[in-house]
Amino acid sequence: MVTVVVRVLSVDETTVVTDVTVVVETEVVVVVVVAVVVLVVVVVAVVYVTVMGLGVVVVTVTPFGCR
Repeated sequence: MVTVVVRVLSVDETTVVTDVTVVVETEVVVVVVVAVVVLVVVVVAVVYVTVMGLGVVVVTVTPFGCR
């Protein structure tokens, strides 16, 4: 769970001084890391499949071109 605490320390006519504290619990960090890893794996898999698919397309199209 992420908790953002914003405290207004002083308010002037031109400036507002605030104190922002972000509290991140460990579970969220783990979840974010896992999500990033999964995302990277999915992207790599999609790129790999796309490249392999293009390779297959090139291989299958070339013989027709040669004939």
